[in-house]
Amino acid sequence: MKTILILGGGTGGTIVANRLAHGLRPEDASIEVVSDSPLHYYQPAQLYIPFGEEDPRKIARSERKLLNPNVKFRIDTISEWLPEKQLLRTAKGEALSYDFLVIATGSIACPETVEGFVAGSDHFYTPEGAYRLYHKLSEFEGGRIVVGVGGIPYKCPVAPLEFTLLAEAFLTRKGIRSNTEMVYTFPLNDVFQIQSVVPVVRSLFEQRSIRAETFFNLESVDPEKKVVKSLEGTELPFDILVMTPPHKGAAFLRGHPMADDDGWVNTDRSTLRVNGLPNVWALGDTTNLPISKAGSTAHFEAPVIVEQIVGMIRHEEPAPGKATYHGHVTCFIDSGYGKATILDFDYDHPPAVYDPDEFRHLQKMAFNKLYWYLVPTAVI
Repeated sequence: MKTILILGGGTGGTIVANRLAHGLRPEDASIEVVSDSPLHYYQPAQLYIPFGEEDPRKIARSERKLLNPNVKFRIDTISEWLPEKQLLRTAKGEALSYDFLVIATGSIACPETVEGFVAGSDHFYTPEGAYRLYHKLSEFEGGRIVVGVGGIPYKCPVAPLEFTLLAEAFLTRKGIRSNTEMVYTFPLNDVFQIQSVVPVVRSLFEQRSIRAETFFNLESVDPEKKVVKSLEGTELPFDILVMTPPHKGAAFLRGHPMADDDGWVNTDRSTLRVNGLPNVWALGDTTNLPISKAGSTAHFEAPVIVEQIVGMIRHEEPAPGKATYHGHVTCFIDSGYGKATILDFDYDHPPAVYDPDEFRHLQKMAFNKLYWYLVPTAVI
């Protein structure tokens, strides 16, 4: 019997585990998920917590209950990976060996890496952070709100745009939009990294009087003076600062020979194998691939990895076209006022972007509700 270890109980790891359980007999392989949390979080819901549209107590469920009964579940933190020995060590002192390894440990927000960030800025990248921001926005009576991106790459590239647009709609509903200035900062020379998306975003910003400050690479935050500074020398005063924190890979991957200094694993863009290791794969936020770090990415990558593992265990050739990832990503952009648009793209086809409408917003809301029943369970 082969041993398959899956690191991470998020979207990617859970889908891989359940698909493997569906595709293999129990006597073929032992499948185990290792996660540092007993809970599985639906992270896109965190975007709505600051506006009182989502309850932080309802965005997580038991990972054990989402997994197929044939999948083992271990709560522990990986502390060391020794690929030459096909061995992992954990914070609880366990040594875990494997025949096949899937790394889906995601990305971690690291606000502490920027001077003054923790004391001076808010963010919505954790349930706790999103809830603190809810209280701050509830008490806000007008002034200047600066929203920005503190470093690339970061989890869910459209999320800061969505937050900006939703905040503008929230302030309008609250009746304080006219006495609130909104500024959006981005590290590159435009408002988003995918050029086909830029015209729609710029049009929305212009319609809603949101000022864009590009080439703004976050340097530090002064919590006392309430000023955020960029490496380019720009200083922006604020009453509320909502900055996307820098992100890194899991701690055991940072500086690992199979990853870069920030912990992004060196991954083949087509097979999703970790470079040089025929029995190890990475997916989702974990990889160093230049694609969106988003649950949607992991969703489309998971079947590619499962097809390869099942084929290797059964000594069968993978089905044509099913063992190659082509960069497929789909994500919604909620623009507020009950409207949304959608981005759908891959390595070779940039997204065609349409004006936000009510139908796509309904699609996004329906997906948010159906996620638990369809995605981690590998129904779709």
